[in-house]
Amino acid sequence: QVQLGESGGGLVQPGGSLRLSCAASGSIFNINTIGWYRQAPGKQRELVATITSDGLTNYADSVKGRFTLTRDNAKNAVYLQMSSLKPEDTAVYYCNAGVLEPGTGWKYYYWGGGSQVAVAS
Repeated sequence: QVQLGESGGGLVQPGGSLRLSCAASGSIFNINTIGWYRQAPGKQRELVATITSDGLTNYADSVKGRFTLTRDNAKNAVYLQMSSLKPEDTAVYYCNAGVLEPGTGWKYYYWGGGSQVAVAS
């Protein structure tokens, strides 16, 4: 079991910045990938950015150059620094962690409860 605690959502003006934080607790020893997805009203959930234990990042094309994802393994936390925010970034952002089960290699996915990010003037 992994629990993901999220913080940092809110309302920001276009062009502004916001930082989302996600802290993992529980059985966190085998988290392979952690990052953020988002879901806008009426749309499917989509990848925003993920980072592996080795520090390899993957960003959606829509956020490249504007968002930066970092990981603090000592704190079991990941941070999404969002800059130059646009109205189309408005969505509920969900922290996601992929966990590999020792021995079997089975992968489990865990989700945070969601943080609302609203970009509007």
